[in-house]
Amino acid sequence: MDRITIRDVAAAAGVSRQTVSRVLNEKPDVAPETRQRVQDVIERLEYRPSSIARSLTQGRSYTLGVVSYGVQYFGPSHTLVGIEHQASELGYTLLLSLIRQPQTSSVHLLHDMLAYHVDGILWAASEIGNNRDWTEKEICQLTVPVVFLDMQSCPNLSVVNVDNRLGGYIATRHLLDQGYRHIGLIAGPLDWWSARQRKLGWQEALHEAGLVAEDGLVVEGTWSAASGQRGLRHLLEQHPEIEAVFACNDQMALGAMKEASKSGRRIPDDLAIVGFDDVPEAAFFCPSLSTVRQDLNELGRTAVRELDRMIQAAHQGEPAGEPKAILLEPQLLVRESSAVRKAGPL
Repeated sequence: MDRITIRDVAAAAGVSRQTVSRVLNEKPDVAPETRQRVQDVIERLEYRPSSIARSLTQGRSYTLGVVSYGVQYFGPSHTLVGIEHQASELGYTLLLSLIRQPQTSSVHLLHDMLAYHVDGILWAASEIGNNRDWTEKEICQLTVPVVFLDMQSCPNLSVVNVDNRLGGYIATRHLLDQGYRHIGLIAGPLDWWSARQRKLGWQEALHEAGLVAEDGLVVEGTWSAASGQRGLRHLLEQHPEIEAVFACNDQMALGAMKEASKSGRRIPDDLAIVGFDDVPEAAFFCPSLSTVRQDLNELGRTAVRELDRMIQAAHQGEPAGEPKAILLEPQLLVRESSAVRKAGPL
């Protein structure tokens, strides 16, 4: 079957091609009855406008470039789901590029994206080591807006983040409020900016309570359950007095729970554990896992909406305003793995 064209729609509706174009582009200067007649013909003929033709007409590709890393991890993969859902709702398609060596500069990916005439770019790869050093030099030379996720806020960049520091703080504050004083930390890889932020939240809560955040109370994991198990084993060997642990993601918390069971420590009677992320299985751990929930779907959606706002402003010749940082607030979910104790005032 031959492809239905805008000429076919115009002929069937008894209008000009320009009128069909105005209906497709939601222009106001079309009579309601004419608009309805054209839309009925479009539906009956199952006409699908050419995205290439639309791009040429409007000077836009309706494509967003997305740069990501670590989609095997819970956080990046679920953020991408939110990005895709919101982009689709706003009429964009995605051009996805995955970073394979996140510790090195990947600035060439920006230029690759621009070669495909994307309307804007979402840089969703985590800040790891010095892999964002290029931003200060390159960002002012770009011809499309860029929104960054999971990186330290900078005055000249638009950044959307979950407040990881607050998440680490409320997890540790919760354990302190239960009466625990010896609280260890199983951190994520500390070359990740988000992992360092969660550690800062743990430190801040302990300092606020008049406690020392000793380096010996910290072990560095790799986000995996196996590293969580090794981490708790090390903490218990070095600090058998530990009463509670904040594991900086739920997979490491799961590994810690296994090690606690192997060492004969009952959760939460002998050792309380709080995780981070709220993976769907967290409520079904045995015991169920207290955790800090970050709404990763909303993180991705918020980033797309902010990028769309910047794109629309640029397309209409309006200022997009100063780059800004948007922080989404995480939520503490208390479950069985962190028991309530009678606690005196701090």
